[in-house]
Amino acid sequence: MDHPLIDLISARIREAEAQGAFENLPGAGKSLPPCDDPENALLNRLVKESGGAPEFVNLSRELSRLRAELRDTGDRSRRQDILKEMSMMEARIELARKAYR
Repeated sequence: MDHPLIDLISARIREAEAQGAFENLPGAGKSLPPCDDPENALLNRLVKESGGAPEFVNLSRELSRLRAELRDTGDRSRRQDILKEMSMMEARIELARKAYR
C-alpha cells in the first residue's frame, strides 16, 4: 500500500527537479559515508542529535560522580557504601558496553 500522499510527494520532487534544486549539491557523485549499524542509523542519529547517550556513557558519568563523592566523604560507613555502589556500577557499565556492541 502506497503512502496516501505519494502523488503529492512525487509532484513536489518533479517540480524541484525541473527547477534545478538537486543540481550542484555538496557530495554529489560521492559515495555515502560508511555506517556501522544501517538498521538503526536514523535512530542513532536522532539520539545523538538530541543529546542522548548510550547507557554505558550515562553510567560512567554516574561512576565519576561517585568517585568525587568518595573523595569528599570522611564518613567511613558512607565510604563503604560508595565503594559498593562503585563496584556494582562498574559491573553495570561492562554489561551495558557488551549490549551496545
